[in-house]
Amino acid sequence: MKSILQYVNPLQGTASTFTFSNGNTLPLVALPFGMAAWSAQTDEAGKGWFFHPSHRRFEGLRLTHQPSPWIEDYGHLTLLPQTGALALSSAKRSSSFRSEEMEVKPDYFKIRLQRYRALMELSPTERCAVMRLTFDEREEARVIVSPFTGESSMTIDPEGRRLTGYTRANSGGVPDNYAMYFVIEIDCDFDVPACGVFDREFQESFRLHEEGERTGAFIGLRLPESGVAVLRIGTSFIGIEQAQTNLNQEVGSRSFEEIRTEAAACWEENLGRIQVEDRDEEKLRTFYTCLYRTCLFPRMWHEYTEDGRQIHYSPYNGQVVDGPMYCDNGFWDTYRTSYPLFSILFPTRLGEILEGYVNAYKEGGWMPKWSSPGERSAMPGTLIDAVFADAFVKGIEGYEVNAAYEGLLKHVLETAEDPRFGRKGSDAYNRYGYLPADQFHESVSNTLDYVYGDFCVAQIAKGIGRLDDYSLLMNRAGNYKHLLDSSVGFMRGKQADGSWAEGFDPIEWGGAYCEGSAWQCSWAVQHDVMGLANGLGGREAFLAKMIELMTAAPEFKVGGYGFEIHEMSEMASIPFGQFAISNQPSFHIPYLFAAAGAPSHTQYWVRKTAEELFSSSAEGLPGDEDNGSLCAWYIFASMGMYPLCPGVSEYVIGSPIFERMSIQLENGNRIVVEAGSQTEDKPYVQSVQLNNEPHRQLYFTHDQLMNGALIRFELTDTPSHTYVEDQDLPYSMSIQRME
Repeated sequence: MKSILQYVNPLQGTASTFTFSNGNTLPLVALPFGMAAWSAQTDEAGKGWFFHPSHRRFEGLRLTHQPSPWIEDYGHLTLLPQTGALALSSAKRSSSFRSEEMEVKPDYFKIRLQRYRALMELSPTERCAVMRLTFDEREEARVIVSPFTGESSMTIDPEGRRLTGYTRANSGGVPDNYAMYFVIEIDCDFDVPACGVFDREFQESFRLHEEGERTGAFIGLRLPESGVAVLRIGTSFIGIEQAQTNLNQEVGSRSFEEIRTEAAACWEENLGRIQVEDRDEEKLRTFYTCLYRTCLFPRMWHEYTEDGRQIHYSPYNGQVVDGPMYCDNGFWDTYRTSYPLFSILFPTRLGEILEGYVNAYKEGGWMPKWSSPGERSAMPGTLIDAVFADAFVKGIEGYEVNAAYEGLLKHVLETAEDPRFGRKGSDAYNRYGYLPADQFHESVSNTLDYVYGDFCVAQIAKGIGRLDDYSLLMNRAGNYKHLLDSSVGFMRGKQADGSWAEGFDPIEWGGAYCEGSAWQCSWAVQHDVMGLANGLGGREAFLAKMIELMTAAPEFKVGGYGFEIHEMSEMASIPFGQFAISNQPSFHIPYLFAAAGAPSHTQYWVRKTAEELFSSSAEGLPGDEDNGSLCAWYIFASMGMYPLCPGVSEYVIGSPIFERMSIQLENGNRIVVEAGSQTEDKPYVQSVQLNNEPHRQLYFTHDQLMNGALIRFELTDTPSHTYVEDQDLPYSMSIQRME
């Protein structure tokens, strides 16, 4: 069997800028969910956009924890081999390189630096890495370790042939005592007179220890005749001793080749849980590259003691605590696709991730909303509600359910004194049933997310026997109706006195809406699509509205933003109407057709989106990738199903992309999706069989998949418009199904 890694291109989506996103990704070299990741840095001045594939100057290999250019980095520093005169700032030390001589894979990085006539290679472990430097010339060879803004410390130990230190560089979300600690062991002697430190102005001195603002180090190397130096790099958020423990456990005395072999095997096992068959190799490259990106986040934040005890430095209270911790995740983005995919592919890992979020609640007093590494408080809502509810209804284990429910109910009912936590305007929402537009920014988007969050928390309440809570929350789950203005056919901002906000324009962005207009932000009622449809005049009226959405001119007005944000540009750049696949609020829109009984429209638009807007190239993603969420959308599109309403254990049926897909489940069963060899130009589903029986429902249940499923699609080039009974529609709160 061919290696799956050959299909992965970490450069996917990296050809992005502040004004236009083709992914806003980094070419990350890391293990699945690994704490430490590595990326080429080509432009430090670009801040969050510190790499672009068009650049031809290399400033260093960057240890990075950046989850998004909008959130930026923390615990970051760069390493660079150098010969000749000492040059320290990123601009002065940079070296040209040939793009064909840079190799980036999930398990391996290689670059040839023309200025320094040196080859740089790296292979990662979860918290550490091994780097191999090969110099053409042995004279005046050194390695530079350069941190970023923030206090740092460097201690050069020539006898121990190692560098130790820390950096407090961060972009927020950390306690006062936060630091990223490191140990770098080098397998050759140091040229002590050529070793030293430098300050934030890049002025060098030949001391072996210094701490201060952005203190860095340079280490002169006495290379062997081979010109090769191997660096073993350990990192920790607990301390230098723990960094050494991590290095001993994960690297030890193993060679560079052994570490790379282990890293490749780890990726092959994770990616190999889905085996895809198709004659089009570019489709395979797109699929496995997207699967790689889905497996990068959230990042594990915990470490292990020498005796194997799981511990972590808490980014919420600054203490070292037992148990798992995960971070670098925005739940507004990832609840829609990433976590439902984990429930299929990595249920054990998902249980540990959820226990990490329970620990975050215990340590910080509130459930996280956007963690990097602690609370960054970005985006509307508290959509961790959906993450826990979806796992709960699917029977995911490994976390404290009652403690999780306690944390979820807290932000439903209480208001945090610290505005970073909980729901903004919670008191007003609890009073009015919506956020008044004359009092709160993004009032529609926040309200709809609170309403859906209430529905999600209700599912856990029901399951653990909190029936009074369930009744209260399910009643609140209908609050979306407060903002549905049937006279204009959209969700609309409402004032505290009950009147509609003036000046409504469906293509005007901002104001009551987050990163969209009424066209993108009126449909976040995943739990009651038919209730929403009824409020707009019934099925036919709703479907007409959805068709209008997909075929309208992709026009916008900058509205409350006052300038053109990149999401506007990305929507306008493709002829997909007002469907902005570039941003998460639109992810579920094409599946609303199936939810309302018109699956052929879902099939057409999902296939068109996946086939025309996704590739494995540097321009291969139609908007911000955001912690795996957009790539997980593509994975589900490929499977021919989608988790329309996390918190309900169902997947709406779409149209599969590949000839055959086989998913190996942790319980030993398999999901096999077969579409035959005639998938091209045949997006429509003529019939579906589940385990050799006709399947008329427009959804699969999670249990049907987990019990092992053989799903056969018969595809055609002709849409079907057969009427679908309510009983066969995906879940809606307004539909009473017969058991």
